[in-house]
Amino acid sequence: MEDSFERLISSFIENKVGIAEGFLSAGLCQHLKENILALQASHLLEKAGIGNDQKLQHDSLVRSDVIYWLDKKHNNIHENAFFEKMDAFVLYLNESCYTGITGYEFHYSLYEAGDFYKKHLDQFQDNSNRQFSMISYLNPDWETKDGGELQIYQNPTNQTISPNAGKTVFFRSNELEHEVLVTNVARMSVTGWLKRG
Repeated sequence: MEDSFERLISSFIENKVGIAEGFLSAGLCQHLKENILALQASHLLEKAGIGNDQKLQHDSLVRSDVIYWLDKKHNNIHENAFFEKMDAFVLYLNESCYTGITGYEFHYSLYEAGDFYKKHLDQFQDNSNRQFSMISYLNPDWETKDGGELQIYQNPTNQTISPNAGKTVFFRSNELEHEVLVTNVARMSVTGWLKRG
């Protein structure tokens, strides 16, 4: 487990974007993907918004995915396994990098064919609690033709990251603008933020 943590942190230190293949096991990815599909079938996924609190807006010209917030109170065995992994990672991150992370929030994200999320930063203008963004992908057998890549804007070159199952991406929430390019097939992830304060 610590090997994947170290790969994520080392690549982040090297180029401001941490990437770890196999951060989540194939089995856990499959179970989380099945959870999303079950939530979709039960019409429990909600249209994703932009902004926070009273400033929350829904603008399908900016983002068109649907989400479902994870909560330990749900006591879902597979979500609990994901939370255990995040708890271990936060502990490792705090001990090795002194980041002072005190909590996190995560949601499922589903992009249907044709969906996207335009260029944005993850930190709110009036709230700096979000320190790091983390995205764990759940898409097996992803191919270039499927689209849906994460585009990160970073001088001097942009970075395009495919959403392959098991891969986790990690970067500072207030530093790097990014977008989800139009996807051509259903694209699933667990997306969230490590928080301080």
